[in-house]
Amino acid sequence: MTELRTLQATRDAYDAVASTYAEMFHDSLRERPLERAHLTAFAELVKGRGDGDGDGEVADLGCGPGYVTAHLHGLGLNAFGIDASPAMIDLARDAHPGLRFEVGSMGALDITDGTLGGVLSRFSLIHTPPRDVPAILAEISRVLAPGGHLLIGFPATEGPQHETQSYDHVVTTAYRWSPDHLSALLRDHGLTETARTVTEPQPTDKRQFQEVNLLARRA
Repeated sequence: MTELRTLQATRDAYDAVASTYAEMFHDSLRERPLERAHLTAFAELVKGRGDGDGDGEVADLGCGPGYVTAHLHGLGLNAFGIDASPAMIDLARDAHPGLRFEVGSMGALDITDGTLGGVLSRFSLIHTPPRDVPAILAEISRVLAPGGHLLIGFPATEGPQHETQSYDHVVTTAYRWSPDHLSALLRDHGLTETARTVTEPQPTDKRQFQEVNLLARRA
């Protein structure tokens, strides 16, 4: 019940700011070359899977207004987006009518077991209370095909002594993660870390958090 209340609160909060969010961030990748590099590497890994099924679908979880889903499509991936906010999904469908977008929960994905070549979770776990994250990681592992890839991005805690830390996000409460702790949770769910990057904040950034991108592969 607590998980459902948290999901409802997050959905309502993003529904309320969907248009503003889409306007602010629709072109944000242009100014983030490292972010684009992460997505390019992820796309090449998915397409280069050695099982003969490199063109498997890729789910962009927490896709928002769909601009990153569209970027993945431009990189040659068969990508579709899922978001809990109906308002975000409406904006994504309007902006990218040739792509598939669905309202859904990361904790209960309407996807057949072992069918995805890749999953992107780009800062989409940040509003999930830490106690509920393992269930989402189990869902991600369930839907990934053997050898499928996960790219997960999140803000880091102040040090490894802090497994998680909450902070005041402009939309709703959010959480930072120790990279080592989240990597261990991934491993518990059959997802082995293959690479990580840690990006230091710029002096002009509002929040002085490190940003982490972990690549993992399902065994």
